[in-house]
Amino acid sequence: MAWTWPFGLRRQRPAGKEMRVERKGVGGAFVALHREASARFTRGDYASLAREGFMRNPVAHRATMMIAEAAASIPWLLYDAAGEVEEHPLLRLMKRPNARQAGNRFMEALYGHLMLSGNAYLELVETETGARELHLLRPDQVQVQCDSRGWPVALEHRTGKVSRRISLEQGEALHLSLFHPLDDVMGFAPLAAAGAALDVHNTAARWNKALLDNSARPSGALVYAPKDGGNLSDDQFDRLKAELEQGYTGASRAGRPLLLEGGLDWKAMGLSPREMDFLEARNGAARDIALALGVPPMLLGIPGDNTYANYQEANRAFYRLTVLPLVARIAQDLSAFFSARLDEELRLWFDADQVEGLAAEREALWRRVGEADFLSDDEKREAVGYGALTAGAGENA
Repeated sequence: MAWTWPFGLRRQRPAGKEMRVERKGVGGAFVALHREASARFTRGDYASLAREGFMRNPVAHRATMMIAEAAASIPWLLYDAAGEVEEHPLLRLMKRPNARQAGNRFMEALYGHLMLSGNAYLELVETETGARELHLLRPDQVQVQCDSRGWPVALEHRTGKVSRRISLEQGEALHLSLFHPLDDVMGFAPLAAAGAALDVHNTAARWNKALLDNSARPSGALVYAPKDGGNLSDDQFDRLKAELEQGYTGASRAGRPLLLEGGLDWKAMGLSPREMDFLEARNGAARDIALALGVPPMLLGIPGDNTYANYQEANRAFYRLTVLPLVARIAQDLSAFFSARLDEELRLWFDADQVEGLAAEREALWRRVGEADFLSDDEKREAVGYGALTAGAGENA
């Protein structure tokens, strides 16, 4: 933390202008004044949220990765008009979208784009051999082009000075978006809803770091009260300021005695209760970030949250309320896109039986169904999501 100077003045001279700094005192003494500054918030665009949120905030980073990794780990199932399909080019494409990424890495990046931007852009490319590849386009490099009626018709993808047009109407790309109450085309990023909490959390971390750099002590005021009632000259003021900054600030200079000349007296300033409450403010901001992204604070180790009785319940709520609805939304959009592109009625869905976070629910369901003696074996299979094995499905055992 920088030293607090009398009157909060820093002797600066704007370009092209002369500035005269006047230092006034009461009875020749220096007084430290403080003022409240207006709040500054991080911009809500993709680059700002990615930089200040995902890359510099541990809570936003971990919550985003938890959602992306959990959603990407869920395997896909494919159905056509006749039922489940175990072998299909679409399943192979989802398993290996392109030469650089496996399916889980591809989907992890897709969900990450949605959390940080509210939008994700997929491009379907046909290679010279006739094979198809899926590629993700970074949201900050894409602009959606609309026709005269306001309907999106194409994507403009710009990398450096190169720009290209990708048609949405011809099925060359797919625009995925989350709900936005004020925009008919673009999606709203969940992390943007926690913008104020994100700034509070980051600012509290910087404040704490600055305090540690200043020997974990608050600033003080150097009071000059000579007997003759005079003031310091400009040269004396500059020399004293330089000596304090160079010789007495920083953790490596903790405890160094301050040598004062005549008329100088050091007044240490303690932390006010409002300043000492920054830790609780930081935890509250962390809870707001987790809430905006849909991750129970208990899973992130944030103190002060007792919404769920235990970790297992919080984890189950995380999958039920956040992960599975997001995966279902993307599955429906992908199904509609590929059905139109491949001219075949297809439905992608997730395999809930492979979700580790729901293992306790699945075990309880199987136990209840297994103990239901009034159901036949085929009815029990249907109750847990499997097809019948015999022709007499529906008859009691």
